[in-house]
Amino acid sequence: MTDIKPKPGRVAQTFISQYANSPTLVQLCNNMDDYINPDADLDAFYDYVWNVHTAEGFGLDIWGRIVNVGRQLTIPGANVSLGFDEAYTAASATLGPQPFGQAPFANGEPTLDSYTLPDEAYRTLILVKALANISDCTAPSLNQLLQNLFQDRGRCYVNDLGDMQMRFTFEFYLEPFEMAIMTQSNAVPRPAAVAVSIAQIPVPNVFGFAEAGVDTFAPFGQGTMFTGVVYAS
Repeated sequence: MTDIKPKPGRVAQTFISQYANSPTLVQLCNNMDDYINPDADLDAFYDYVWNVHTAEGFGLDIWGRIVNVGRQLTIPGANVSLGFDEAYTAASATLGPQPFGQAPFANGEPTLDSYTLPDEAYRTLILVKALANISDCTAPSLNQLLQNLFQDRGRCYVNDLGDMQMRFTFEFYLEPFEMAIMTQSNAVPRPAAVAVSIAQIPVPNVFGFAEAGVDTFAPFGQGTMFTGVVYAS
């Protein structure tokens, strides 16, 4: 009879010494290891669920439940209406203020849309929320959080305004879903009882005066007006 040995690894670990010399049991376990090898499934589970940096779909949904942040956000809907050139921005070229003869007057009723974050945006939000869960809400930690969320987009930072107020300043325009993340997702922490506002100042493409420096603001006819601040809920 052929001397059949248990395959090294899981099969060898399965046997106790009194059965290790049974050719039938050894062959059955060797065959099972060949036909039902869980390595591929375990690797897939790690990549698609366990590792937040590579997780996809339902795996990210699980991570979202762990850190308590959802994939669905409410964003301002398309509000195409008559407006002036000063209100033009690249982000709102087709959905924002339009010239005469191309859109009606605004009726004053904002529209809202439900937006489902794609995997990459949701992954970033999850990582930010994870950092927020352990943040001490100091300016350095909040600045690091902003850099993680808006990497390679431009300068963004926290301003301490005093009187229990702070501001997130962005030197670029936020996409509607990014504004929703900042104002609705509860992912961005704040110190207790501190009012938070958000300012978008797309330097150097916003109108300003020479006293601020030629590389900071744009002159007449070359920059848009500052649109003001938005208060986070």
